[in-house]
Amino acid sequence: MTDRPTITVRPGGPADADAVLGMFDSAIAWLVARGRTGQWGTEPGSTDPARIAQVRAWANGDGLWLAEIDGRCVGALVVGAATEYVPPPTEPELYVNLLIADRAHAGLGVGSRLLEHAAELARQRGVGVLRVDCYAGDDRALVRFYESCGFTATDPFTVERPGRPPWPGQVLARRLD
Repeated sequence: MTDRPTITVRPGGPADADAVLGMFDSAIAWLVARGRTGQWGTEPGSTDPARIAQVRAWANGDGLWLAEIDGRCVGALVVGAATEYVPPPTEPELYVNLLIADRAHAGLGVGSRLLEHAAELARQRGVGVLRVDCYAGDDRALVRFYESCGFTATDPFTVERPGRPPWPGQVLARRLD
């Protein structure tokens, strides 16, 4: 039996933006190598002005959390309000705006640990539901990942992107009460 390393979660801040962008680069390269370019495209996040601005805004806000193993950043979580392209909440909620893990640490439970942290934050705020949206294209593997973490698929949606194929998405919810 192999021991899993301890994953700690800490608040993120402006100094963590480059680490988050590095995880985007790693994840995008991994997806591209597998022909799965529909989720985040083919270009590194660290070269995309919109992605850089988004990550810097998250890092300067109060919803960024980082997972670490032995002091090394291995995952990131951003929580806050639902994005504008999904159906609005019907009750108070906490929304997962980003969940990303360093592909070098795949299989260690980084993503599920961060989702548990999001659930803890929601409970501390007296919120009974945690929602997230994700890419629902290709084989829906990402949807299945969230379902394995206790989420239920609720609302499918499509983001129209001028000059590019539409982006198929899925909202998922996890009851906490």
